[in-house]
Amino acid sequence: MGVRRQHSQVRGLSVQQDWRAWLPSSHAEVYEAYTQHLNTVYNMFSVALNEALELRRIGKLGKSCQAVYITPGLCRRMVQPLAGLLRAIAQHVKRYHATPSAAPLNSSNFLGARSQRTARINELLSRFLVSQGSQFLHKTTALQGMVGSLEQDFRVAAEELGMGISLNPQANWRVVDIAHYDLNTCLREAEILLKSFLFSIPDDQLGIFKKAADDQMRAPEPPGRSVYLVPPKRMAAGGGK
Repeated sequence: MGVRRQHSQVRGLSVQQDWRAWLPSSHAEVYEAYTQHLNTVYNMFSVALNEALELRRIGKLGKSCQAVYITPGLCRRMVQPLAGLLRAIAQHVKRYHATPSAAPLNSSNFLGARSQRTARINELLSRFLVSQGSQFLHKTTALQGMVGSLEQDFRVAAEELGMGISLNPQANWRVVDIAHYDLNTCLREAEILLKSFLFSIPDDQLGIFKKAADDQMRAPEPPGRSVYLVPPKRMAAGGGK
């Protein structure tokens, strides 16, 4: 159970205290709406990818490549609103000088080398950034950049596998698996950021933030399937080895 916390923009409370505390009802509704949406689109992506990974595990390599071919689109449906939410949070903090609680990223929570490097940089800079707002902003923008890079890495690897044109299927499957894991970590970090952020803004800013977040998270018309216009009909003989 959480603990009661007065919503008075009290400074200096920790991320752990924010996470255990109850948001005011109006702020809690916003939190629940955004986290529920993000988890719904993440679960769709995750279930589809896990099916492809399971098919590969039991030796159905052709079917696993066909299954993974649909996952870049599902990944994008999750990444786009996640990145949009992070942008909206950062923009609001800059404009209104909010000072949410912040804790640096932990590199041990990520699997990919680039994600770990980004987290280590954030850990290092957090020691030199004096203000709490600056620490929060750097973490938010670091996560936003990480999400974009992971989506790009995932898309390239999954489409090469799906088209049967991968030169190193084993490496591509590893990229796909790592990107999936690290995107989940980014989502959980974003949930924590969002809760601390909502504690930091007064009631009269909630509607302003919600409008900005809705605009940023709203997906445009779905893009094409990258440069590949038709689904694969034949898998390369070495696919999935």
